[in-house]
Amino acid sequence: MTTDDITFETRTGEIKLHGPEGFEGMRRAGRLAAECLDMLAPHVKPGVVTAELDRLAREFVLDNGALPACLFYKGYGHTVCISRNHVVCHGIPGDWALREGDIVNIDVTVIVDGWHGDTSRMYGVGAVSARARRLVDVTYQALELGLAEVKPGATFGDIGHAIQKHVEGNRFSVVRDFCGHGLGRIFHDEPNVVHFGRAGTGEVLKPGMFFTVEPMVNIGKPHVKVLSDGWTAVTRDKSLSAQCEHSVGVTETGIEIFTASPTGQFQPPIQAD
Repeated sequence: MTTDDITFETRTGEIKLHGPEGFEGMRRAGRLAAECLDMLAPHVKPGVVTAELDRLAREFVLDNGALPACLFYKGYGHTVCISRNHVVCHGIPGDWALREGDIVNIDVTVIVDGWHGDTSRMYGVGAVSARARRLVDVTYQALELGLAEVKPGATFGDIGHAIQKHVEGNRFSVVRDFCGHGLGRIFHDEPNVVHFGRAGTGEVLKPGMFFTVEPMVNIGKPHVKVLSDGWTAVTRDKSLSAQCEHSVGVTETGIEIFTASPTGQFQPPIQAD
């Protein structure tokens, strides 16, 4: 498959509403993205060079008849983003190796018949500190609480409020510089989905909306900076950061999670010291 075989929509500034065809397309794309992260799980271990994880992901996506959405996107030269420890997001794979005690986010987006499946999850490299595991657990819990708000008639403020309340209640902080986004036949579309805010505010959720929820949570302060490579975002105070992400659709009665792991590995078990 090449991009010549795919029909892409254009960004209009409005939140798109999708029908049954869109849901079916997003199910296929989301499942493959989740399967890619499932495949990588046994390879995330001390000593593995992150470029090798990127190669494995690229081969998996192409072998399954899909395209890596990130590859060449705005000049990005890799299939996945790999963000370790104090890297908040958009970490670039390379010749650096994973080390015992690291926590790592791997983020992948695939294109299947023009539909985008976007997901990320956290991995522990060997035994990690109890504090790091607590950060990861709270991040996943915050995502679950945010997703629990997704239903027709709710607002995007409800999602952000649920996430922020849980994160700050555990004395961590929510990153404000990055957010979730609409997607479908467009990688990054309307709306922006922020992970903080006031309940009852923002756009009202309607059946057929597709978007990601992907809270980024820091042990320290929420402030981040982007390094000179133009991609890698890190915590300014060098504190640990964690992230997890699902692509979802609003149904007539609630939510459909497109990127659920078929094997139940969305939250890989992390061993603490």
